[in-house]
Amino acid sequence: MSDGRIVSLLASATEIVAALGLTDRLVAISHECDYPADISNLPACTAPKIDVSGSSGEIDRRVKEVVELGLSVYRVDSDKLRDLSPDLIVTQSQCEVCAVSERDLEFAVAAWTDSRPEIVSLRPDSLADVWRDISNVARAAGVEAAGAELIADLQARMQHVCDRAATLESRPRVACIEWIDPLMAAGNWMPELVEMAGGINLFGEAGKHSPWMTWDTLAAADPDVVLILPCGFDIARSRAEMPFLTQIAGWADLKAVREGQVYVTDGNQYFNRPGPRLADSLEILAEILHPEHFSFGYRGRGWETL
Repeated sequence: MSDGRIVSLLASATEIVAALGLTDRLVAISHECDYPADISNLPACTAPKIDVSGSSGEIDRRVKEVVELGLSVYRVDSDKLRDLSPDLIVTQSQCEVCAVSERDLEFAVAAWTDSRPEIVSLRPDSLADVWRDISNVARAAGVEAAGAELIADLQARMQHVCDRAATLESRPRVACIEWIDPLMAAGNWMPELVEMAGGINLFGEAGKHSPWMTWDTLAAADPDVVLILPCGFDIARSRAEMPFLTQIAGWADLKAVREGQVYVTDGNQYFNRPGPRLADSLEILAEILHPEHFSFGYRGRGWETL
């Protein structure tokens, strides 16, 4: 399918499609797709069913209320999708609350009788899965060679950071916070990135979903570095959420707080998107953990000191 029409219902998938040089074949995206800039004029075929404004605690409660009823968090515009006549639709089956799921999409196209597009469902639980997903999208789009080249380029870029970090004696102990209220540590590919950047990951396991955690658990670990990277939040919004943590008795006693090693990152644009910009995410981590050895220019746009 070298010239087929593509719909991407996942922000990281849209970035994969763009990195493969297929932006001109995209005919629709999800409501969360915002990169690269030249896809911003495309129609969105999804929308959240809940109000995504408010605090992280409020959003968490709304999501759980919907999920407990057995409902989807997102709405798919089946009529718009059908009118666009896509040949390939990319979605995901990794997280029911992060984006439109394969189940949502199958339901949306169930009544189509004139044509059924190919559906590629991504499930990125680890870095290896991200490379597999890129390869699957490239194969479905008929650009398998471009997919292999993209993967090789990203892996080489990341290996350069990993090799250099491996020579450093200092390996700070790192707590990655993926949600603030309630507290959630980062799992999936994040433990791998922390280790590659020359750190020791304290919470979450590579290849497994992000785990809930308690304040007592965080305090007991007393990390050298705390990284704030809430799913779907940019730096400004994450900063607005920080009083939930900073007002806890004992926050000021954490080693990371005392030594100025708490960092707010743009989790939405980088760490939470399992696509090409995980290479950027690794560079951001290296820049934070070992500033005397790495400088990629992400400070102020990818991360800030709290």
